[in-house]
Amino acid sequence: MEQVKTPNIVSENYKVSGMTCAACAISLESYLTPLEGVVKVAVNYPNQSVAIDYNPQIISIENIQQKAKEISYTILIGDANEAKKTFEKIEEKRLKDLKVKLLFSAIFSIPVFIMAMFFMGKIPYENWLMMALSAPVLFWSGSEFFVIAFKKLRHFSTNMDTLVALSTGVAFSFSAFNTVYPQYFLSRGLMPHVYFESAVIIITLILLGRYFEEQAKSKTSSAIKKLMGLQPKQVTVIRNGEELLIPFEDILKGELIILKPGDKVPVDGMVKKGESFIDESMISGEPIPLLKTKGNPVFAGTINQKGALRILATKVGNETLLSQIIKQVEQAQSSKPNIQKLADKVAGIFVPIVISIAVLTSGIWYVFGPEPHFTYALLTLITVLIIACPCALGLATPTALMVGIGKGAEQGILIKDAQSLETAYKLDTLVLDKTGTLTEGKPKVTDVIWLEDINQEQLKSVLLALESQSEHPIAEAIVQHLKKENTSIIQTQSFKSITGMGAKADCNGAQYIVGNKALLLGNKINISTDLIQKAEALKLEAKTLVYFSEDSKVVAIIAVADKIKEGSVAAIQQIKRMGLAIYMLTGDNEHTAKVIADKVGITHFKANVMPSDKGNFIAALQAEGKVVAMAGDGINDSEALALADVGIAMGSGTDIAMESASITLMHSDLQQIAKAIKLSKATMQTIRQNLFWAFIYNLIAIPIAAGVLYPFSGFLLNPMIAGAAMSLSSISVLSNSLRLKKRSLNIYENSKI
Repeated sequence: MEQVKTPNIVSENYKVSGMTCAACAISLESYLTPLEGVVKVAVNYPNQSVAIDYNPQIISIENIQQKAKEISYTILIGDANEAKKTFEKIEEKRLKDLKVKLLFSAIFSIPVFIMAMFFMGKIPYENWLMMALSAPVLFWSGSEFFVIAFKKLRHFSTNMDTLVALSTGVAFSFSAFNTVYPQYFLSRGLMPHVYFESAVIIITLILLGRYFEEQAKSKTSSAIKKLMGLQPKQVTVIRNGEELLIPFEDILKGELIILKPGDKVPVDGMVKKGESFIDESMISGEPIPLLKTKGNPVFAGTINQKGALRILATKVGNETLLSQIIKQVEQAQSSKPNIQKLADKVAGIFVPIVISIAVLTSGIWYVFGPEPHFTYALLTLITVLIIACPCALGLATPTALMVGIGKGAEQGILIKDAQSLETAYKLDTLVLDKTGTLTEGKPKVTDVIWLEDINQEQLKSVLLALESQSEHPIAEAIVQHLKKENTSIIQTQSFKSITGMGAKADCNGAQYIVGNKALLLGNKINISTDLIQKAEALKLEAKTLVYFSEDSKVVAIIAVADKIKEGSVAAIQQIKRMGLAIYMLTGDNEHTAKVIADKVGITHFKANVMPSDKGNFIAALQAEGKVVAMAGDGINDSEALALADVGIAMGSGTDIAMESASITLMHSDLQQIAKAIKLSKATMQTIRQNLFWAFIYNLIAIPIAAGVLYPFSGFLLNPMIAGAAMSLSSISVLSNSLRLKKRSLNIYENSKI
C-alpha cells in the first residue's frame, strides 16, 4: 500500500480479489465512486488492484472495503507486504479451485454433449441421466456465476456472469421441467425438448477461459519476486571486530560487509578493502564485469566475481538502487491500462437489453398471443435467452487470441498476455537496448593482427597460457577464441597478474606481456608503426584492444568486442519499412553507442543510460502520444519493458526481463518483431470479424426468437433450433479464428491482413 497525502485527501493503492473480467473492474469503480467522501476510484483489472482517493474524515477505508464486499470483491487493507501475501494465497487457492471445477465440469459435460448430439432417443431414461450429470456442473462448477449474478442483482448491477447464469439457469430449469413433467407440452401438441448440453457446455467453455486468464494473472508478480531474489538471505558483517552471519534485513547503514567470490552484493556501498571484478550487467546492461578497488562504489544485486572485498554499507533497505528498480517495475506494471475486451465493455448494456427483450417478448405473447398464452410466453422467453447466450460473443476474443498466441509460439514468438496482441499493430515507436539485443551480449575476439614473419603457433600457446591464468573477463574471450583454433597450451614461469592492466610471464628464456597499451609502454615495449595504424583503425570501430609482446616488441594485437547479431541490420530495415521510429538506449559510452548505431542504421540513440533513465525515456515518448515498444534482455531493462505499451524480451536474456515483458522472442532475433506486429494485425482483424458476426447474429436472431415473423408467416422459432443456432454461431466464430493458422507472417509478402 502506498499513501500520498494532500489536505483531507488520502490516495491509497490496494490489491483486490474476486475480479473475474474487465467488466468487474467497471462494476467496482461505478459502485464505489458515488460514495460520499470518495473522490476518485481507478480499478486496474490486469494488476488486480484499486487506487482510491478519499477523505478519511467522511468515510473510512474499512467502510469502503465493506461496500466492495457487498458486490463480491475483497479489498485487502493493512500492511502492504502482508496484503500481498494474503492476495497471493487467495489467488493461488482460486486457481486450484478453478482447475478442479473445470476438470469436474468437463468430465460431466462431455457425456451430456455426446448423448444430446448423437444418441438422442436411443438411450433409456436419457433425459433423467443428462439432468443428473448436468446438475452438479451448473450448481457446483458454475456456482460462482449464480452467486455473483444474485449479489449484483441485489444492487441493480449486471455483467456477463448475469447472462451466463440466466441463460444456463433457464435452459436447465426448462429442461428439468420437461424431463419431470413432459405431459405439459405433449398435451398441447408441442415436443418437450431439453437443452442440458447447451447449459453445461457454456459453463465448461467459460470456466476454461477463466482458468487460462487466472493462470496468466498468477504470473504477473514473478518479475518482482525474481528481482527480490537478487537480495541475499544472509550476509557476513564485521561487528565489534568479529565476523557475524546475519539476515539481510538486519544490515545497518555504516555496516562493514564481507563479500566472498560469487556473493551477491546486498546493499549499495563503497569498497573499503580488496579488489575484484563485479558483474554490474543488471544496472548497465554491459557484459564485461568492472574492476572494483578501494573507494569504488558497488550496488545491491550485482555479483562479485573471483576476488574478496570488504564494503561499507551506504544505502540499505528501500534506499538501494535495486529496491528502486523493484519499486519502479511495480509501478510500471500497475500503470498498464485495463484490458477492456469489447465483449466485456458492452456487457453492462447488452445484458439488461437482452433480459428486457426476453421479458417484454414473454409479456406480449402472454397478452396478445394465441392460446395457450402461457406456453407461448414461456417458449419465447426461453428461446430469446438461449439464442442470446453470450457463447459466440464470449468466444470471439479468446479463440482468436488462443490461435494467434499459438501461431506466434510456432514462430518462436511467445506472447504472455492479450494486451500485447491488442496493442502491437498500433506501434509507431520502437526502443532498443544495445547489449544482448542488437549485439550478442558477451565479448568475443573479432580480430587478431600478428606481426609479420613470426612463429604464430608457438606464440598462440604462450598467449593461451597467460590468459588462462588471468581473472579478467576479456581474457576468457581470448581463451575461448584460442581453444576454438585448437591451440595447445605451454608451461610458463613467474606468472604475475597486474590488476586492471594485464599479466606477464616467462617462457623459454623470453618475457611475455599481455594487457593494455599503458602496461606495455610502461615496460618500454616497442609497437611498430604498422600495428599502431591498425590499432587506431580498430579503436574507431569501438573495439577493446589487447596487446601481446615478446621481450621488447609487440607481436600481436587482439581486438575484442560485443559483436552485432546476425540479422540485426536486416531487422532494423524491415521495421523502418513498417513505418516505426527507432531509438537505441545503452549504458555504454557515447563513442561505442554511435559506432553500433551507425552500423545497424539507427539515427536516434542515447548513451550512458541508467535503468531509471530508460523508463523515463519510454514515459516521455508516451507523453508525446506515441505507442511504444521496448526490446531488451537485461535486469536493467525490466522497468522499461514493464512500462512500455509492448515489452519485448530476448529469449537469451534474463528471466526477470522475460517476466517483465509481454512478448519473448525465443530465437533472440529482432526480425521476429516485424512478424509479431503482423501477427497482431491479423489477430485483431480476426477478433473484429468475430465480434461483428457475433453481434450481427444477435441482431438478427433475437427478433426472430421473439417471434417478429409470426404475424407475417406464422413462423415461431423452436427453442431446439435456437440452441442449434447458438451452437452454429459459436462454430462460425471458432472456424474464423482457426483461419489465423494459415496466415503467413512473412514480412516480405504483401498478403492482406
